[in-house]
Amino acid sequence: MEKDSHRIAVLGLGYVGLPLAVEFGTKYQTVGFDINQARVSELVNKTDSTKEVDTEDFARADQLTFSSDLQNIKDCNVYIVTVPTPIDESNQPNLRPLINASKAIGEVISEGDVVIYESTVYP
Repeated sequence: MEKDSHRIAVLGLGYVGLPLAVEFGTKYQTVGFDINQARVSELVNKTDSTKEVDTEDFARADQLTFSSDLQNIKDCNVYIVTVPTPIDESNQPNLRPLINASKAIGEVISEGDVVIYESTVYP
């Protein structure tokens, strides 16, 4: 895969995913994807209520778009999953967000695409 052919989707726009999407968006076509429409709306308006990125960061990421529509990541060929993996009282991770993100990617992925899981616990 040549550099110019990378089209990256970052799923989950929290404290890990948003800065990652912004950084990739400075060099590659990148779609920041989140199921939370309110979160996507604020990011489309270049506002981050979590303060992970600022207006200068958004300005540098000129190849970054945001969406909550799964069809908008269908043309991507690299998928980076950064959804939450919270743990319970027994330190067991809740893998439901990872499973749901994986199912979503399964609806749009093509042969040869790459999926990367980023998690603070074992995926």
